[in-house]
Amino acid sequence: MSHTPAAVLLEIHTSALAGMRTGPGNFAQWAAVAAADDFPDADLSEELFHACLMSGDEALIALWRRHLTAWDFAQSARWAQDTPARSDARRAIVYDRLRFGSDVRKALDDVVPVAKVPGPTVITRDFAPWYTPERAAVRSFYWTAYENKLRAKGWSDAAIASLDEASRAVVERLTDPEQSAARQAKGLVVGYVQSGKTANFTGVAAKAIDAGYRLVIVLGGTLNLLRRQTQRRLDMELIGQENILRGADITDLDSLVGVDYVGDDEDWPVFVQHGGRPSALGAFDIERLTTLDNDYKSLAQGIRALEFEKREPARPLHDPMNLHHAAARVLVVKKNKSVLTKLVKDLKQIHGLLGELPALIIDDESDQASVNTLDPKKWQQGSTDRTAINGLLSQLLKLLPRAQYVGYTATPFANVFIDPGDDEDLFPSDFLISLPRPAGYMGAQDFHDLDSAIPQEDRTYANSQEKAHIRDIYESTGDRLQEAMDAFLLSGALKLYRAAHGVPDDPFRHHTMLVHQSVRKDDHAELALRINSMWHQAGYSSTAGHERLAALWASDFAPVSEARAADLPHPASYEELRPHVHTARQRIGSGGQPVIVVNGDSDRYFDQLDLDFDRTPHVWKILVGGTKLSRGFTVEGLTVTYYRRTTQQADTLMQMGRWFGFRPGYRDLVRLYIGREEPFGRDKYADLYEAYEAICRDEETFREQLAQYAVVVDGKPQVTPMQVPPLVAQHLPWIKPSARNKMFNAELVEVRSPGRPIEPASYPVNSGALKRNTERWLPLLSALKPGAVSFTNPPDNSSSLPRTFEALTGTVPHSQLVSVLSQLEWERPGHFAPHLTYLSQLDGTLAKVDEWLLVSPRLAANTRVEASILGSLPLSLVRRSRQTGKASFGRIASVEHRTAAQRLIDEASSTAAEPSGDGLRVSPTTGVALLYPVVEGDSHSDVHAVVRNGVADPSKLVMAFTLIPPTSAESGDHRLVRFRAKNSSHANDATIPAV
Repeated sequence: MSHTPAAVLLEIHTSALAGMRTGPGNFAQWAAVAAADDFPDADLSEELFHACLMSGDEALIALWRRHLTAWDFAQSARWAQDTPARSDARRAIVYDRLRFGSDVRKALDDVVPVAKVPGPTVITRDFAPWYTPERAAVRSFYWTAYENKLRAKGWSDAAIASLDEASRAVVERLTDPEQSAARQAKGLVVGYVQSGKTANFTGVAAKAIDAGYRLVIVLGGTLNLLRRQTQRRLDMELIGQENILRGADITDLDSLVGVDYVGDDEDWPVFVQHGGRPSALGAFDIERLTTLDNDYKSLAQGIRALEFEKREPARPLHDPMNLHHAAARVLVVKKNKSVLTKLVKDLKQIHGLLGELPALIIDDESDQASVNTLDPKKWQQGSTDRTAINGLLSQLLKLLPRAQYVGYTATPFANVFIDPGDDEDLFPSDFLISLPRPAGYMGAQDFHDLDSAIPQEDRTYANSQEKAHIRDIYESTGDRLQEAMDAFLLSGALKLYRAAHGVPDDPFRHHTMLVHQSVRKDDHAELALRINSMWHQAGYSSTAGHERLAALWASDFAPVSEARAADLPHPASYEELRPHVHTARQRIGSGGQPVIVVNGDSDRYFDQLDLDFDRTPHVWKILVGGTKLSRGFTVEGLTVTYYRRTTQQADTLMQMGRWFGFRPGYRDLVRLYIGREEPFGRDKYADLYEAYEAICRDEETFREQLAQYAVVVDGKPQVTPMQVPPLVAQHLPWIKPSARNKMFNAELVEVRSPGRPIEPASYPVNSGALKRNTERWLPLLSALKPGAVSFTNPPDNSSSLPRTFEALTGTVPHSQLVSVLSQLEWERPGHFAPHLTYLSQLDGTLAKVDEWLLVSPRLAANTRVEASILGSLPLSLVRRSRQTGKASFGRIASVEHRTAAQRLIDEASSTAAEPSGDGLRVSPTTGVALLYPVVEGDSHSDVHAVVRNGVADPSKLVMAFTLIPPTSAESGDHRLVRFRAKNSSHANDATIPAV
């Protein structure tokens, strides 16, 4: 084997891969070209390449990881032959095009496995493809700089490729900036609370600017604090030093007058550096019309600030001859009436040019202030009245006919239910993109045991998110505020201990606790005073104080960290941690004030507050506040949250979930102290933890539906953004078009669920309807056979042991089940109709289902209450509760029962599947129906109350069910959802006049 140095091989591979700008190609040929001039005798054999990979050549592996991951994630690439992104099939195509043999393929798979992570979910209307990989590769100056910056920050190749994919999905749905005809596109990007939405819209801005958008307006929150955060982020990671300096000599203090960051921002050295003025490097400059300290006031150089020099004066600005030589302008502005009024006023003075100017408006937290909240009933006849910000955004879009609008939010319902028939409003009529949950993110799934199959009594710190992170506040527990403060101090000490033992300390730069108990400012001041007094009286340097901390460490932090972060350093005793407790106490109490109140309404308030996570070396404080801490404001280093505030708005409650986010190196230390019986209204109590879980389920259902219906059928989308409101309105009945004199024109008529559970939730409340429904089920209940059948679920991620339950079973013809279902009454008429339309066609019209296996599960013997229902065999009654404020139940079927039913369906569709451990099998044309006689109540006694002499009262039973049709129960076109226009003469209209 040749002695070609590793550095030489790396240089050849780097050059060869750099040549493959539009996709993988014959690597041997590219490598030969790369080596021809400088390294003609280099060993380019696959044997040497394989040996380097097997020996762990880190630089070479990193190079290939970058390129393979980019190709794995590539969307709409011609070379990919329609293989799905992030799949083994896609990787095989890549290897085929590289012409690699089996040994190199296997070695690369070992060191760079396919990142099989979810991509963005895209609901879109048809659009004209223009942002091709070839076009993106030709003009990528700012995207490449941003990508390199993220890599320098430690982003993985998979995370960068995921961002590349998601930002491309947005940009390709904007209008081609070179297009001669003006057209506006409006879209919405849905992320998670504190999950990196800013990174996505920075990537979108970079690609859009590269592609030709020459005016970018970023709406960065309602306070200058938030606007400054966004301005600094864009300046640091996208715009870069050279565009900020604009030719100023960094060594000449006089030339730096008015230049921000230089000399007063310790991160200035890590701001993006382009290596020279971009215009001198063959690209174009970015001119900032706002700075860190200055929101938009007026065009700094008057109207000339938006004058673009044209190389070809006779051609419009959007002509490629002019567009790609013109500088871009970027503004980061508050959603503030006076600021936006100035901007609109100045733009009105510019004549002619605005019609030629490709512009992009990015609206961060787009469900705040941007949405028109005026009551349509109070509008003047024949007109649309708008709130101030909504009206100004509408004017902005009118002034910029080539402007594209992209909203960003974690709580999308307000945007999705903007009146889609109002063309001047901000409804995302062109696309709705749901971003995947990023790696390392702590979200709802990390604080709630959603659908856990593990019995409550068997849950531990290792297998239960709730036990690990949630600390309940009941009347019986006291307020636990002192304990929460102790937890804050202890977790800070543990961060310092880890930093002292080799864990990177950058994530520990800030350490915060959030106390959110009220919306009233007077309450904040009183609570802050109380916390301050408690801190100084806590005795953290006394023997009693250390004994209290040692007990909390031993009972809580030590066992949780052992179960959840065994790979991180842990003190063997509290005494080993004690020196770090002292340091943490000093940091938190610095200045004699451990508490900061965050509740102001003005920029002046926040300027005086001096709470700047970007420019302050260490913020180790307890933050007390309300609404201002819940919207767009990123609380860095948040580790302990004390939350007891109630609200009826789902999106408000979700936005207050500041405990969601990235917690590298200290996930196991995160604690949420939350009220479980908070006073609410008159004589009511709210369980805030359960409320959060219900909201999380609603949002996850929304995301799951988008993903399910995003699959393209025959080249056409199954669901367009215009059809999303009536789709979701099936589950949220309060959703209506914003104008009361309008109705949605799209009507959901069919939902198909081959191999997927159908679980209706809106059962009747009226006892007469309940009794009638129970009577209608009697023919099916009579089909159940005596003698329980055992079902066994094998070990899985939720449990290392098999789990068994018993159930009564029977089979019924498909026609008999449909006959019963078609007679049922629902709390909301039409609730089940789209599903019934589908099931009715499984008689051979759409597909053929012969029969259904009925399964009536029996609960564990110690909790079982059995009763006969209208003469049936004794059935196990179950207790369920309706969701707070809704007629609908939460999930009806237990996880274990649904798992067993789903396994039967999955095994029936797979000829290779082994029979279940219980030996049960169903045919490929058999569905499974789980039946539950439900008693609505809060305690076990409520179930006993409906039974007399072994017979259940049919007027107090909800006959609930979950159906799983066989996977074969689908049409040839694989369509899952079907709409119809209520008024076919206006088939393309989103709304029509109500009749």
